[in-house]
Amino acid sequence: MARTLERYLPALVLVTAALGAPYLIFSSEGLPRLRTLDAELHKVSAENDEQRRQITFLRGEVQRLKDDPTAVERIARDELGLVRKSEVVFQFPEKAGAAR
Repeated sequence: MARTLERYLPALVLVTAALGAPYLIFSSEGLPRLRTLDAELHKVSAENDEQRRQITFLRGEVQRLKDDPTAVERIARDELGLVRKSEVVFQFPEKAGAAR
């Protein structure tokens, strides 16, 4: 009995591997799943790269705002509409149909 098992066991393992491997590769959890995960990995990597670029840009913006008073003044004037106490602001009504 043991001698027969020793003789046929390698062939049995080989046949099992030959039949099982294609099933595992082509099943829904095999190669198609691997391709889906690979595509998702590339997408997430691209998103991470974009986030890193955005972080680098924003860190530069923060540094400029810390070091450059002109940048702070530009933002205060352009985005917040602030003026100095010594400045006078004139507002003119827009004419109807006037081109800008």
